[in-house]
Amino acid sequence: MNQVLAPDPEHIAISKSRGITIDWKDGHRSKYSAAYLRDECPCASCTGAHGTEPQKTNYASPSANPFQMYKPALRMDSVEEVGSYAIRIRWNDGHGTGIYSWEHLRRICQCSECRKTG
Repeated sequence: MNQVLAPDPEHIAISKSRGITIDWKDGHRSKYSAAYLRDECPCASCTGAHGTEPQKTNYASPSANPFQMYKPALRMDSVEEVGSYAIRIRWNDGHGTGIYSWEHLRRICQCSECRKTG
């Protein structure tokens, strides 16, 4: 986990079907696939906050069931800024309560540099 306490993005590139790339002010670059972002939703329902059972998704892992009913490809319907500290993503699967803070996004960075320090 990266130990940056208050990361700030310098530039954010959004592809609603592929994901998000963030260039941070400290020179770091993070890339997140749409599936990974959906699976890492920080909302109370997905994380099991308030003592509820976590409702985690598993979009980033290939399905082991070849007979699963067809689901449309995951994509972001919208991405909006929340104050100056986060973004909210509304998904085409109907979910839209997750607020992804800059700190959360930096913490879940999957690059080799961040995985070494985590």
